[in-house]
Amino acid sequence: MLTVAYLANEFPSAVEPYVTEEIDELQRRGVRIVAGSVLRTKYIPGVGCVPEVILVPPKLEVALSALWLCLRQWRRLVPLISRVIFQGREKIRQRIRALIHTFLGACYAATLAGRNVDHIHAHHGYLGSWIAMTAGQLLDVGFSVTLHGSDLLLQGAYLDVKLKQCSFCLTISEYNKQFILDRCLGIDPRKVVVSRLGVEVPEERELPKSRRAGERFTLLSVGRLHAIKNHAFLVRACARLVSSGMDIECLIAGEGPERNRLETLIQELQLEHRVTLLGHVVREQLGSLYSRANVVVLTSRSEGIPLVLMEAMARSKIVVAPAITGIPELVIGGKTGLLYEPGSLNDLVDCLMFVQSAWRRNAGDSDRDTNQRPLKLDWIRHAARVQVQHNFNKKPNLESFADSFLRRAAAKSKAFSDEDLILQQI
Repeated sequence: MLTVAYLANEFPSAVEPYVTEEIDELQRRGVRIVAGSVLRTKYIPGVGCVPEVILVPPKLEVALSALWLCLRQWRRLVPLISRVIFQGREKIRQRIRALIHTFLGACYAATLAGRNVDHIHAHHGYLGSWIAMTAGQLLDVGFSVTLHGSDLLLQGAYLDVKLKQCSFCLTISEYNKQFILDRCLGIDPRKVVVSRLGVEVPEERELPKSRRAGERFTLLSVGRLHAIKNHAFLVRACARLVSSGMDIECLIAGEGPERNRLETLIQELQLEHRVTLLGHVVREQLGSLYSRANVVVLTSRSEGIPLVLMEAMARSKIVVAPAITGIPELVIGGKTGLLYEPGSLNDLVDCLMFVQSAWRRNAGDSDRDTNQRPLKLDWIRHAARVQVQHNFNKKPNLESFADSFLRRAAAKSKAFSDEDLILQQI
C-alpha cells in the first residue's frame, strides 16, 4: 500500500474544500494518507478527515528528535541552507523564515519517522511546501507540490529550489504552467502537470428560475475580505452604477482583515442600503445567494481559477471577472461570461451596465428600447454551464488528479529502498 503524507498550511479549511476532496479520492484508491496541517485550525463540522500531524507549535520531544536528525543528516541539509544564506535575491526576512521552516521540516520528518511514508505532497506553495521539501530530503522520499495562484504568482519565494527538488508539480491552469516554465528555465516541462479543480454541477431541475425585470438588479461577490480580492474596487463600481440611476444591491459574502476598511468606504460613498457585507457564509447556504444574484462578480488582483466562478457558471449564472492569469481558460469573454480589463473601473461598470440592460430587455421591460438587439444572456448561461460540465467538473477532474498523482508518486517511490533510513539513525 502506498503511504502519502499530505501537508497543507491549514487543514481542514472551509475555503479549501479541494484539499479534503483530493485526500478522499486518494483514500478511495486505497492510498494510506497521513494528513498534516502546519497550523492548528478550528474543527469544521462535516469534514471527515482530520490531521494526524499538527506541526506548530512543535512538541519538545519532536524538536529534540529533529535536532538530532539534523546533526545526523547534515549533508542533506547543506545544499538547502547554502541556497537560503548565500544565493538568490530573497529579502532577509524571507531567508530567516526559510531557516525556521527548515527546522520545522526536520520536525515533520521526525514526526513521520516510523509511518513508512513513501511520498510527501504539499498543497500550496507557501511555508508548507518548504517544510515538506525538507522532510522529503531527510527521509529520502519523493516530494511534490500543488501550486494555485498567489502562492505562485505573488509569493513564489524559493520556487526554483522547490521545483528542482520536487518529483513533480501539479498546477491548476495552463497559464500557471507556462509561468513556471518561463520563470524556472531548464525545468523539464513533463515535470509540471496541469490538474484542474472542479465543482459539482447541479441537475437542470435544481437551477433557479430567471429573475423578473421588476426586481432589483443583484450583484454577488464571494471571497475572503483581503486586499488581494480588491472588494473596494467593486464597491466603487457600485457607486458608479447607483449614480447612473441603476437600482442595484450588492452582496459580498466573506470575512477578513479588510472588513473595517470596506465598511468605512461604504459609508463614505453612502451605499449602506445598497452594499451588504454578509460575513462568512457556510457553503450550504451559498446556493440561495447564487439563486438571488443576477450576476456574480470577481474583482481580484491575482487568482488561480476561482471555485466561485465555477460554482456560479455551473448554476447558469452570468459572471464578470478580470482577464487575468488562468481565468480566461474558464471565462471565455462574450461566450461563457464577460471579462473586463484588469484595473479598469470604467470597463467593469460598462460590463455590469451591459448585463443589466440586456437582462431587463430579455425580461420584457417595456420601458427600454426594444429596437436594440438584446444580448443573448441565455446563450451565455448555457455555454457557461457546458464549460463547467466538460472541463471543470469535480468528479472527472478528481479522478484525473488521482490517476496522474499515483502514476508519478508510485513510480518515484519504487526508486527508493524499502528500508527506513531515519529509523536506523534516531
